[in-house]
Amino acid sequence: MYKHILVPLDGSELAERALVEAKGLAQEGCQITLFQVVRLPMPVVSPDVGMNMPVVDIEDMFSEAKTYLEGLAAALVKEGFNADADVVDADHVAEAIVNYATKHQVDLIIKTTHGRGGLSRLVFGSVAEGVLRHARCPILLIRTAAAPA
Repeated sequence: MYKHILVPLDGSELAERALVEAKGLAQEGCQITLFQVVRLPMPVVSPDVGMNMPVVDIEDMFSEAKTYLEGLAAALVKEGFNADADVVDADHVAEAIVNYATKHQVDLIIKTTHGRGGLSRLVFGSVAEGVLRHARCPILLIRTAAAPA
């Protein structure tokens, strides 16, 4: 029996598919924590292209993430689950997930993976792989794919 399940989310419907598994594995007394890492976007700049980057307020991003997660957590509570939400500001998403899981004695991390490969994986990295390599608790990775257009 798991006592504490961590579900990292990024705001996408694909990531939210992990909630189905979390609900299926959570037994009475289990805490489900919905978690998001907020980080400022890194601009991609070419020397020959001038680029105007919109000003991004990290506090607004943090607030939006918290509102999003709290809404999902409230829905879980209405279904009878013990659920809460937490947001952190960090540059390295996988590291933040692993550190949170360790600090909060998480028994299981349930995360979707977008299955990126090639250049996309090189540019964006693989959060799932980073968590898999460094987490000290079991991890349930759910491979997802976008619905066909």
